[in-house]
Amino acid sequence: MYQREFEQYLQRNGLPHALFLYGDNEYFIEHYIQRYKKELQAKESMLSLYYDEYDFGQAKAYLSQASLFGGTNLLLIRREKKLPKKELDALVELTRKNSDNYFLLAFDGEAKDAKAMQSSFTEKKGGLWVRFFEANPREGQLFLRQEAQRLGLEIDDYALGHLFTLLHGNLALGAKELEKLSILQRPIGSKEIDRMVYSTAPLAVERLLIDLFARKPVTETIAHLLDLGEDEFSILRSTQFFLQQIFLFRAHIQITGTADSKEILGYKLPRQIEEQKAALAIKVPSHTLLKLYEHLLESELRLKRSKPETREALLYGTMIKMQAYL
Repeated sequence: MYQREFEQYLQRNGLPHALFLYGDNEYFIEHYIQRYKKELQAKESMLSLYYDEYDFGQAKAYLSQASLFGGTNLLLIRREKKLPKKELDALVELTRKNSDNYFLLAFDGEAKDAKAMQSSFTEKKGGLWVRFFEANPREGQLFLRQEAQRLGLEIDDYALGHLFTLLHGNLALGAKELEKLSILQRPIGSKEIDRMVYSTAPLAVERLLIDLFARKPVTETIAHLLDLGEDEFSILRSTQFFLQQIFLFRAHIQITGTADSKEILGYKLPRQIEEQKAALAIKVPSHTLLKLYEHLLESELRLKRSKPETREALLYGTMIKMQAYL
């Protein structure tokens, strides 16, 4: 089931007792988690098990007992690794046996693992699964409009579209920025957004380079970065810096057998990014990293000697050739 169908389901039937949320839109996943907490008034009594905190025995025991507060039992599990089918089936079944029980599984892992877990959340078993996708500009502007109305913020459609583009379609960040802008208590236009909202260009660069090394299409991301005001030289420098980090990760893994970004870079990366860089470091051979270094140095020289109107095409060519090496 997808988001639009899910909204229609909620209007007809209310909150399902067992719900599996996954996909590319963190905003909606968090939105429905908060909706469950609010509508069930379960913020204080719920049990949340995040990532390595998950323990089947603890989760089962929680749903097997009567609510200590005389209300509902809300179990929230947040994972990036697949859960065994028998365990999922058992937890979903406990929500069928007791109408006071609710079970939310928010999944951050691979799509293939998510699909494997869908069978535990069929309507026949008393559950439901919902997959979310990144919002397109029209959908994004609509959701930001609803958030602005909730906050009582006066903002025009052009400014909302500009905010969506500036934040690379990240609705969670967009909602936070609207909340901050509402403090001004005055109409908001694109000028206020340019002055007060921080661009997600650095995040977009990180995404570009992860996709580049994974040999995924990158032309749209490059175009978006250029639209945000990044120039060809800054993107090239970011690529060189990223490549240096991959090399450091590879050297550290070979020496210690671990990938601790704190030891490698001097600061701790978010776990997902740390794992992505470690996986790339293991995957890309040393001789390939050397070729990429040489290619980037040559590309930098060509870019510096070129006319401004040809630099964008040279940047695209640089990225395409990098993927050919990988």
